[in-house]
Amino acid sequence: VFDMYQGFASYKDWDFEVFNYTEADYGGLHHAAVKISGENVYRWLKFEGGTHRVQRIPEVGLSSRMQRIHTGTMMVIVLPQPSDVDIAIDPKDLRIDTFRSRGAGGQSVNTTDSAVRIVHLPTGTVAECQQSRSQLQNRELAMRVLKARLYQSTVGRQVEESHTARKQQVGTRAQSERIRSYHFSQDRVTDHRIGYVSRDIKEFMSGGELLEDLLLQLQENAETEALLELVKNTPPRHADG
Repeated sequence: VFDMYQGFASYKDWDFEVFNYTEADYGGLHHAAVKISGENVYRWLKFEGGTHRVQRIPEVGLSSRMQRIHTGTMMVIVLPQPSDVDIAIDPKDLRIDTFRSRGAGGQSVNTTDSAVRIVHLPTGTVAECQQSRSQLQNRELAMRVLKARLYQSTVGRQVEESHTARKQQVGTRAQSERIRSYHFSQDRVTDHRIGYVSRDIKEFMSGGELLEDLLLQLQENAETEALLELVKNTPPRHADG
């Protein structure tokens, strides 16, 4: 899924900047944070937030007589990136810690304390970055993430709506809350919100036209629902006389 978004960023000619990338103990990805910059990025990706479910046959089971399907879930959270004028942070409200970058299994992968963790003391909001070997770059990237999270939770009506959306994105990771399923054994991708089905999972996961088509349908569906809600809440006009 990480590669899918990276592929889609390339397809849309967006910049894809990795803040944090932590491998899992047994391969694959445990956690990642990225910044995607370009034209209308949030408009395209805001519906990606939520629980994604994957069903696949692990490589270790390919040679077994009984291939067991592994089912897992992942969280995708999409936040708008504020500019410096959107939110001001008092340096006195920050605690900045440095530590050595960690790899799979928690072992240190760097000999210097280049990784940075920033804690916003009044709210307890935390952001960290260990992607670069430069402590200065990691500090800058972590500050961007911190601003995005503070902006998400504290500023204006739009942010309040986004905060509600973020809660819905996080959920409980229960499979019943899934927004999309990737069935590798059946060569199928299903988006449960609009009943979308793709029968070419390899092409879909490349992050090209199929993903773009789904995101367009999600945008159109959201616009239709918003229009219907507006009509529903608009009182009828009565003719004079």
